[in-house]
This record gives sequence, C-alpha cells and structure tokens, in this order.
Amino acid sequence: MRLHRLTITAFGPFPGTERIDFDALSDAGLFLINGPTGAGKTSVLDAVCFALYGRVPNVRNDAKNLRSHHAPPDRSPEVVLEVTIRGRRFRIARSPRWDRPKLRGTGTTEEKAKVLLQEWRGGEWDALSTRFEEAGQKIGDLLGMSAEQFCQVVLLPQGDFAAFLRADAEKRRAVLERLFATEAFTEVERWLRDKRQETGREADVLRAAAGSVADRAAEAAGSERPDLDPDALAAWAVELSAHLDDIRTAAEDRVAAAANVLATARAAAEHGRAVADRRRRHADAHVRAAALAEGAAARAAVTDALRAAERARRVLPLLHSAEARAARRTAAEAAAARRREVVARLVSDTADADVMRKEERTRREEVAVLEQRRGDEHRLAAIGRELTDAESEGRDLDAREAELTLFLTDSPRYRESLAARLEQTRARLAARPVAEAAVETAGRRLEAALRRDALAGALAEADEEHHTATDAAQAARDAFQEIRQARLEGMAARLARELRPGAPCGVCGSTEHPAPATAGGEIPDGDAESAAEAAYDKAQEDRERIAARLAELRAEQGAAARDAGEEAVDDLRDALAAAQEELTALTAAEADAEGLEEELRQVDAEYEEARDRQDEVVTALAENRARRVALTAEALRLRTGLDEARGDDPTLEGRIRRLGDEADLLRDTASAIEQLKAAADDADAARREASGAAEAEGFPTVDAVRSAVVDDAMRDELTRQAKAYDDEEARVAALLNDAELAAAAAEPPPDLDALESALADAEQAHQAVSSARDRARHRRDRLTALAAELRELAAAWRPVADHHDVVARLAAVASGDPAVNTARMRLSAYVLAARLEQVVDAANERLARMSAARYILEHTVERAAGEKSRHGTGGLGLRVIDTWTGQRRDPATLSGGETFVASLSLALGLADVVTLEAGGAEIGTLFVDEGFGTLDEETLDEVMDVLDGLRDGGRAVGIVSHVAELRTRIPAQLRVRKARTGSALAVTGVAA
Repeated sequence: MRLHRLTITAFGPFPGTERIDFDALSDAGLFLINGPTGAGKTSVLDAVCFALYGRVPNVRNDAKNLRSHHAPPDRSPEVVLEVTIRGRRFRIARSPRWDRPKLRGTGTTEEKAKVLLQEWRGGEWDALSTRFEEAGQKIGDLLGMSAEQFCQVVLLPQGDFAAFLRADAEKRRAVLERLFATEAFTEVERWLRDKRQETGREADVLRAAAGSVADRAAEAAGSERPDLDPDALAAWAVELSAHLDDIRTAAEDRVAAAANVLATARAAAEHGRAVADRRRRHADAHVRAAALAEGAAARAAVTDALRAAERARRVLPLLHSAEARAARRTAAEAAAARRREVVARLVSDTADADVMRKEERTRREEVAVLEQRRGDEHRLAAIGRELTDAESEGRDLDAREAELTLFLTDSPRYRESLAARLEQTRARLAARPVAEAAVETAGRRLEAALRRDALAGALAEADEEHHTATDAAQAARDAFQEIRQARLEGMAARLARELRPGAPCGVCGSTEHPAPATAGGEIPDGDAESAAEAAYDKAQEDRERIAARLAELRAEQGAAARDAGEEAVDDLRDALAAAQEELTALTAAEADAEGLEEELRQVDAEYEEARDRQDEVVTALAENRARRVALTAEALRLRTGLDEARGDDPTLEGRIRRLGDEADLLRDTASAIEQLKAAADDADAARREASGAAEAEGFPTVDAVRSAVVDDAMRDELTRQAKAYDDEEARVAALLNDAELAAAAAEPPPDLDALESALADAEQAHQAVSSARDRARHRRDRLTALAAELRELAAAWRPVADHHDVVARLAAVASGDPAVNTARMRLSAYVLAARLEQVVDAANERLARMSAARYILEHTVERAAGEKSRHGTGGLGLRVIDTWTGQRRDPATLSGGETFVASLSLALGLADVVTLEAGGAEIGTLFVDEGFGTLDEETLDEVMDVLDGLRDGGRAVGIVSHVAELRTRIPAQLRVRKARTGSALAVTGVAA
C-alpha cells in the first residue's frame, strides 16, 4: 500500500481544504509530520484511517465529532485519499455524518455518512461502490487486514506498545486476539468441550437404560438384581426364562383336559336348548292358526273395499274435470256481468259483442289522429323553457355588461396605488444584508459568551481536580518506593531464615553463619509490590489525563473570551433579539414585495381580459333579443292549433288517454261475452262424459263414486292389512308342516337348569387353568425380551464409553487441564504464544541495533511474580535480557528512552508478523507516532538508522513528532500550524 494524495475538508482541526502530496514526501523516503501539541498531527493519520475504513483509531472513533468546529456551518466535511493497493490505484471520498443548517427556516438537519470508492481504469475513474460498509470491506480485503490491524501495523502508535510491553498476560492476550485470527482455535476448544458433554450424555443414557431393563427383569422374575453388568444380567434373565418352561408345560396339560370337559358340557347344553326351542315353536304355530281362522270375515271386507276404490279411481278424473269447467263458466258469467254494467254508459245494447267491437274501432281511429298533434304540444312546452332561459340569459348579460364597464373605469386608479406600495417596499429591502450580518455576529458572540461563562466553573473544578490528582500520584509513588525498598532490604532476612547450622549458605557457600540478617518489621511480598506499582501507574495516568483536560479547558475558555469580548450574556442576548427582530421584519417585507409584484401582474392581465369580454357580451346581448322575438311568434301559432284539437278535454293528452281507456273497456267487454258462451258449452259436455263413465263402472250415480273413493293413506293401510294376513298364513303353514318341530313335540321336555349349571362349572375350571398357563407364558416371554434388550444395550454401551474417554482427554488437552497438559495452556493461548514468539524474534533484529546490542526481548511461558491469569491462559510473558549484566529484567524497570526503543522494536516486529499474516501485502507508507523526546542523542542516531533502513524497497516512513531536533535531521516535512480559527498544513523541504 502506498499513499499518493490526501485532501481534508472541514475535518478534525482543519476548517478549510488541506491537500497533502504524499508522492513528494515519499520521494524523500523519510519525512516528518511536525507541529505544536494539539495542532492536529495525529488528525492527519485519523483522516487516512477514516478514508480507508470509515473510522478513526481507538477512543477517537466517534463520527459525531469528526467535523471541524472551526468550519462554517454549511461546509461539508470530507476526506479524499488516492492510494495504490496491490498494484491497483483507488480514490476514496468519505464524509462522516454531520448536522447542516436547514435550507429554509432555522435549525439543522442530519446529513448521512457518504462514501465513493473509485478505481483508475482506462484513463478515467470508474465507480466501484457508494455503500459505507461495503467500501471499507473491499479495502480491508485488498489490504488483508482489519482496521485494528491497520492501526497497529501502519500507524505504529507508540503509547499502545509501551503499555503492551509492560502489560500482564491477560492484557497482551486482548491485544493479540484483535490482531491475529484465533477464532478457529477457540472454536476447536468449544467444539471439543461440547463433544465431551455430548458423548458423556450418550454414555449416561445407555447406562441408565441398562439399569432400567435389569430392574424390570428382577421385578418379572421376583428375585434380586445382580451387579450392573450387561453380560451377567442377560445370562441371569435367560436362566430364569428356562426355569419357567417346565411350569408352562404342566399348565398346558391341565388346559387340554379342562378343554375336553368343557366341550362335552357345551354340546349337551346346546342340544337341550335346541329341543326346548323346537317344542315352543310348534305350540306357537297352533295358536296362530286358530287366530287366522277367526279373522277370515275381516279379510274379505278389506278385499271388497280395495276393489271398489280401484273402480272409483278410474272415474274420479272425469268428475274433477266437470267440476273445474263448471267453476270456469260461473267465473265467466260474473266477469261478463261486471263489464256490461260499466259499458252501459257508452252503448245501449250491452249483450251484443259486435256492437262493442264497432264502437271500439271508432275511438281508436280518433286517437290515431290526435297522436299526430302530440309533437306540437311538446314543442310548445320546449319553446316555453327556451323563452325562460333566454330571458334569464339576457338579464345576466345586462349585469355583466354593467360590471365590466365599472371595472374598466376603476382598474387604472387601483394599479397606480399598487405600483407606489411596491416601490416603497423595494427601497426598504436594501437593508437586508446588513441585518443578516448583524444577526450572525450577535449569535456568534452570544454563543462564545455562554461558552466562556460555562467554562469558568468547569475550569475551577478541573484545576482543583488536578491538584488532588497530583497529590494522589505523589503519594502512590512514595508508597510504591517504600514497599520496593522494604522488600529489597528484607531479601537478606528471608535468606537468613532459611539458614541451618552446618548447612552451606545459598549465596556464599559457607557453613558458618556468624551474623544472619534480621528483618526490622513485616516484609512485603510480590503481590503487595505489584499492587502498589499498579496503583502508582493508575494515579499517574489519572494525573496526566486531568492535566490534558485542564489545558484543553483553558485554551477553549480563552478562545471563547476573545470571541465574546467583555459584554455580559444578557446584553448580548438582547442585542441578538433586536437584530433577529429587524431581520424578521425585513423577511416579511420581502414576502410582501413578491405578493405586490404578483398582484400588479394580475391586475394588468385582468384589465386586458375585461376589455375583450365586454365586446363579447355586447354581441351576445343582441343575439339574445332576436331569439326571444322568434320564439314568441312560434308559440302563439302552436297554441291556437292545440286548442281546437283538445275540444272539451282539459289537455290533448287527457283526451287521447280517455278515448284509449274507453276503447280498451269495449274490447274487454266483447271478449268476456265471447268467453262466457264458450265456457257454458264446455261445462255441459264435461258433465255428460262423467255420468257415462260412472254407469260403465257399475256406480248408480256420481255420488256413489265419491263415496267409494279412499285417500292414499287409507289405501296403503288396507293393502298392508291384506298382505300381513297372507304372510302370516304362509308362515303358520310352514311351521305346522316342519318334521323336526313335530318330532321335538313328541319328545319329553329337557332339564335346562341342570345342563346350564354343568356348563358354567366346566367354563370356570377351564378359565382358571388357562390364566395360569398365560401368566407363565408371559413371564417367560418378558424375561426373554429383556435379555435380548440387555445384550443390545451392552453392545451399544461399550463403544460409546470408549469414544467418550478419547474425546474427554482431547478436550482436557485443548483446554489446558494440568492433569493431562503439562504446559497448562489452552490451544488458542498456545497459538497466540507462537505468534508472540514470532513478534519477539522480529523485534530483536531492530532492538539489537537501537540498543547497541545491550537488550534482547525474551518470550516466556512462565508467569511473572504476582501475575495472575485464568486457567489455561499462560504463555504470553515478556522479559528483557540485559547482556551487560546477564540479568533478566521486568520491562517495567526500563527507563523512558529504553521503553521507547523496546516498544518501537516490538511495534515494528508486530508489523512484520501481521503483514505476513495478511498475505504479505506490501506496506509502502509507514507512520511512527511520537515518543522520540525520551531519547538521548546517541540512541536517537541508532533509532534513526533503523527507521532509515525501513525505506528499503521504496517504502516511505513518516515520523509524527514535535521534537525540535528532528526538524534539523529530516528536511522533508509536513508542518501543522494551529490558530484560533483552526489548523492548516504545509509541505516543506521537497522538490516542487
């Protein structure tokens, strides 16, 4: 990866647009990012990280605070980076989320984060993505490292690695897990742990199942269960099953004998019941035969009634037809009488149908003539409506003509007044820019004054907190030094307590101990010293953090005081309200001016339109008057003709309706007379036909026919009675002729009670011996099944238990169980330890040069004194070997400059290992952030030689520092200047 150009706009401390040509800086190989504290040196690195990944390192990753507070309110924050990754050139433009002023009205609206990823292809930029997360993912895939890895490998934050150098194993684990992918090994640990639990549950289930089957076998056999062993249990169950075979065989013999006795008793009982039933049936047949003889007369009466009903049924339809035709003749007589009564007022002869037909034709002919005049009546009504509409239209036209004349007279005067008001409003609006500037200035001063007053209290609290933190840090330092000194002084006393008379000393080897050292008091242990050191480090960190916060508050309060001046907040608030009131009035006047201009244009348009409409109205009025004269003449002509045709009737339509009704009445009356004659002839013929049919069927009169008729229900009942008598007669005859019944009647009656008692005794005896046989058989079958089930469970149990033992041992090794894992390290911890060993090897290549071969970093799997860690998480210890003394030292004992050299070596080594882990992605641009102020001149030379060696292969190295000496050593520089209005960048010492 090589950086080319970086453009920063309204980002961090940079309010404007700053451009950095990294190609020019990279040509020098080594360049310096220099500037005072708080100017924004680290913000340049933040911009690079934000462009690539959409986030900034560590605690500064808060997108809401990325926009510059010094930038104008409407300026959009943006970072544009041109970079080459794996031979492909990209341009990335990102904007964080920010609140911009609304285009209309007051307040702000949120602008979402944006990104545009482009690649240089074919001589132009080709867009690849506009999605925020997707662009970061593409860049991360190309670099082969996450944002955390990038911040550690490319930006080399020295403060983080100094803490990493001094940290305990748990803190180092947290850092290494972020940089190296150990998820797969952690997943293997989890999988083995879950597999151990799974196989254990399977073995327990099979063991419990075998115990359950053994308990059921003991219950079935009525004996005690042996030890829980599958083979022994199965053999025991088979033995019990064989013992029960003899009992079952004896029971089978007793069942066979009882079955023979039962069969004999059942046959005797069944024969006795059959003979008794035949005797009963034969006696019952004689009784039923006597009953049939007594009902012979009733049977003959039923037969006669059915025959008479059948003959009457054949005559009945003719009787019904004659009655219906007689009813129609009566109805026709009544209808004809009613119509002759009504028509008597129209004709004198109401009995002759021909006379009525003639009068009907006369009226219909007159209706046909009158219907031809119906159109004149409709036209007369339409003329009336047209005259009404024409008169209404004429009145409207007169009113419109008067209205237009008045408008054309008054409009010019109204236009002159509008033009004068518009001119006055435009003159007032000339003062709007001044009012806007006044509101902006007053608002900025009020905001600064509020910030100034608010920061005064916070500054006092921070100052007090700083004094308290300083005292606490000094007290913690004194306590730590006292504990360390006491521990050093107590080491001789501790060795002296271990001396024994005649035994050699572990230090000098002498067997005489004339003056062993004694302790003046209680000797602190390593845990107390570590706790005191940790308390001192924590207090020092708190003091530095509070001091930085105090400096920030002082700078911010001074800037706010300069912006606000000496005026009070209330005075500034009143000034802002007055300026806003004036601006609001001018805004309203601007709207009034727009309204006046629009109204003036509308008045001119309406005047021209009114002149055109006046001409149209005059023409329409003349046409209306001519139309009314023509319609009046036509209405008079039509009214005269209709009066003649109407006669005495009120209307023409009424006369047509009256004549039509009379014609219909004459027609209906003639039809009723004709229908009456036809109905009378038809009724006489039907009556004669019905009388002849009754005589032919043997009935003297039609009334006799009606008496013989029965309904369907009665006929069905008579038929059923006849059939029942015939069926009973046939059944009785069959029984009396049955030879078996006659023979049974001749035999003596059987003793059924004795036979049934003998059968019940035989069945009870058979059931008892059968139950005993079934119980023996069930016990044997159950024990046989349980033995088979026990053999199957044993066969399944053994391999599962063996598999569980193997899995449990592997899980214990992977989890660092000391019983099987002598290193006491989990699998993931072992992998991290191997990675740390690689980092240490790579770091020692640089540390040897920068420390003049004095110091060597050593990776150890042992825990430091007082260090505590979780089970199976060791293997991440670090020690420093001092080759001058041959001693192994805790990294915390290094001086500030030595700590910087060691942590820089560690950072460079980690960068090499992470780069290799990421697939060997080329890192063409590297940054080293701060820490050089702790080095002496000789060590600085060694460090600069190492950094200068990083340029091999065309790599550029950027050093972030405010150390003055580096400004003379490194000509190519990116200078960061800060001011009240924000920071700015300038590139110096490179070719134009």
